[in-house]
Parts: sequence; C-alpha cells; structure tokens
Amino acid sequence: MEGPDYSIKKDVNLVVLHVSVVNDRGQFVPGLKENDFHVLEDKVDQKISVFSQEDVPVSMGLVVDNSGSMREKRPQVNAAALTLVKTSNPQDEAFVVNFNDDFYLDTIHDFTNDISEMKDALDRIDARGSTALYDAVIGSLDHLKKGAKDKKVLLVVTDGVDNASRRTLANAVQEAQRSDALIYAVGIFSDDDIKHNRGDMKKARRALTELATSTGGLAFFPENVADTQSICTQIAKDIRNQYTVAYYPTNTARDGTYRTVQISVGPQKGAGKLQVRTRTGYYARGPALSTSGGAGN
Repeated sequence: MEGPDYSIKKDVNLVVLHVSVVNDRGQFVPGLKENDFHVLEDKVDQKISVFSQEDVPVSMGLVVDNSGSMREKRPQVNAAALTLVKTSNPQDEAFVVNFNDDFYLDTIHDFTNDISEMKDALDRIDARGSTALYDAVIGSLDHLKKGAKDKKVLLVVTDGVDNASRRTLANAVQEAQRSDALIYAVGIFSDDDIKHNRGDMKKARRALTELATSTGGLAFFPENVADTQSICTQIAKDIRNQYTVAYYPTNTARDGTYRTVQISVGPQKGAGKLQVRTRTGYYARGPALSTSGGAGN
C-alpha cells in the first residue's frame, strides 16, 4: 500500500485493517481475493474500498524490559530482537526503548535501519529496578506516530508483571486501540516465577495477551528464553504475510466512540479451518477542530 505516489493514510476517514489468515497448521494462506473477505463494524456490513497483499515496509519499536530480573536474559533477548529486524523487510525502520522504572529511547536517531546502531542500543543494559510496562507501551506508541511508514509494529518483551507504571493496563489498551499499531508481545516467565508468583504471572500473561490481541498481534510465552529467537523469526514472517483491507465506515459520525470490528474469510478449498486475525476495533476520529480552535462540524 505504500509507493511513491500513494499512501493509504492520506485519507483519515479510511479504516485500515492488517489481516493475518492462517490454516489449521498455522501457515499463511496466500492468494485470497477481496470478495473472500467479509467486514463488520458494530455488526453492520462494510464495503471494502482498498485491498492488497503485499510485503510493505513498517515502522517498528523494540520495547524491551530492562528491570533487574532481566539481567541474565538480555543477551538472548537482544539477539532475538535483532533477528526480527534482520528477517524483516529491508526498508523497515526501527527504534529501541529500554524500560524499568521509566522508559528510555536508546537509538541515536528517532528511527533507523542501521543494525549496528540497534545492537548498540539493545546492548545498553543497566538491568535494575522495577517494571513500568504500561508507561513504556504508551510512550512507545506515541513515538511510533513519528514513523514514516504506513504500517506500525511494536515488539514488547518482558519477564514480569507491571509494578511501577503511573498508567493502567486499561489506559495502555485504549492507546493501542487509538493507534493503528500491531503489538507482538513475548512474556519470558521462568518456572520459578510461575511457581512462586503464580498470581502475578497470570496477571502479566493476561495483560500481554490483551495488548496483543486487541491490535491484531500475537502474544507468546516461551518455556525458555532461548526460544525467543524462533519466536522473533515467526513474528517477522507474520508481519510480512498479511492482507490489507480498508473501508469507509457506514457510520460517519466523528464522535470519538469505540467501534468493534470483525472480519471473516469464506471457506477455501483444501485450506481446512481458517483463523483470521485483525484488530478488535478502533476509536472513531473526534470532531475536526476549526481554525479558531473550537469544535468543528
């Protein structure tokens, strides 16, 4: 959807969905046509206006837990995050945020495709303190708006429950739904963590799952930190193999309300049962501001 003469985001009234379609073996289903897709907004049929299946460049944030408990895990996590970058579209751009009690943008430039710069940023480990996950996600989503690419992605890696944010999970989910970002989350919880902090680990797992699924992304919970390498390869593949489906909503009110979205794909010969994944909804644009700063019509 991105080229020298056209950007899908130029029309703010267009609702853009990035859609993953996989078969019962978890494999991407290529070759689907526009008329294979059915879109509902608040249970009302919508007419698809833009459709494509392309490997488009993305603006990406790598948001990595830098709290004290991550100290031993960071080398393998960093290598996995770099694997994601290396196996993604060469035209992607990315930034790195490390977080503990607070969050820090650690790339020299706002966005870069320089692998060595990203490696330096990831290697800037000062693993200490607590976990302000929700604040880091909200701040990273805000920074992601500066990205030059139409498609936006956050990778969030953490090993614990949020215990330091000023904002809440509900705040973070709402900001994610206000954005157009896909969130992929990796929760690295050790057997010892689960055994001694079962309640906290369940809370952390629910939080990461909600952040990811509300945006059409995925949450992963590997048994071992070494598995993050293959997970990041899988995430890169998922990002590069998606359909773009866009429509002009029949509800034209610019009232800032939340609209639910459902998308389905008709049966495909030989594909078995299909799993279709996209964001669960979005917030409608609010009223336009007049030149004097008041509410417009």
